[in-house]
Amino acid sequence: MFDAIAWTPGFSQGALFLVSFLAATVLPLGSEWLLAAMILQGQDPVGCVLVATSGNSLGALTTYAIGLWGGTFFVERVLSIDAERRQKAERLYERLGSWSLLLSWVPIVGDPLCLLGGVLRVGLARFVLLVTAGKLARYAAVGYLVYVGI
Repeated sequence: MFDAIAWTPGFSQGALFLVSFLAATVLPLGSEWLLAAMILQGQDPVGCVLVATSGNSLGALTTYAIGLWGGTFFVERVLSIDAERRQKAERLYERLGSWSLLLSWVPIVGDPLCLLGGVLRVGLARFVLLVTAGKLARYAAVGYLVYVGI
């Protein structure tokens, strides 16, 4: 039987995955707000962090694939990564090498770093490990801060 008092509408894990995925690709979105909202609604923080990390990491992998196989048109026109953003990512990449992929969650340079990882043919396993570690750390920090702030 449906109990209207016990039922509270909320966001689904699928929505979190989709928003997190899109936030790491073409669209200028943030996904932290949805993670926070879901935790505040009482959803499992660990599960939410893992879903957000998975979606965002797969989105970054899409950007990596574009760098691996895509052309300049796709990079500049579709992803809107201009020369200045790409140069910032290249300078960071020159200083830190593939370790810079740990910073793939950082706004403005994160997407170009993932793209550069593909362009420079970083090994797939190394890319996935570094990007996922960085994104997990970010989502875990957000999730923790929201959870303890409740």
